[in-house]
Amino acid sequence: MRDHHLIEEKLSSEEMFKGHLLHAFCDKVTLPDGSVAIREYIRHPGAVMIVPLLEDQFGQFRVVLERQFRYPVGRVMIEFPAGKLDPGESTLACAQRELLEETGYSAIEWARAGVLHPVISYSTEFIDIFFARGLSLGPRQLDQGEFLDVFSATPDDLMQWCRDGQVTDAKTLTAALWLQNVLSGAWTLPWKKITATDID
Repeated sequence: MRDHHLIEEKLSSEEMFKGHLLHAFCDKVTLPDGSVAIREYIRHPGAVMIVPLLEDQFGQFRVVLERQFRYPVGRVMIEFPAGKLDPGESTLACAQRELLEETGYSAIEWARAGVLHPVISYSTEFIDIFFARGLSLGPRQLDQGEFLDVFSATPDDLMQWCRDGQVTDAKTLTAALWLQNVLSGAWTLPWKKITATDID
């Protein structure tokens, strides 16, 4: 597919703000028809989200979820574990770190499902989606100032919460779509046993 009739070309870029998390820019661009426009956006280092699967002796699955207050929207949200990449960190290493820190779980097997771009209109952020299974529970290692509840639910519970509006977080809604298709057998995952050397 040829997209030249849609592409915008950067003419100049100005840094507007640099904080602990947000790095905002204002660019001047040439539009496909030759006119000029302004694009304000945020550069983001990227993040990961993990769909942790707990399987019982009968082969039934539950998923590990979190409840966390999100200040910008002023409410407690139901989410899958997730977190921002540290400088130089691989997405797999980040996924393992965030799962352990936030939930206390470690996983034997991992699968990268895909990637999502949660806010394409004003951010470069991407979120790599990982599934984890073969979980074992240890102590959490929450960051200072981080407060969240960890709980498990059935996939049916999660889908109901998505339907009735209890779950509105975009990444968790996307993960629910992946989960539904994986559990139905419609989509497959490239599962791999992960050792410590695999994530260095």
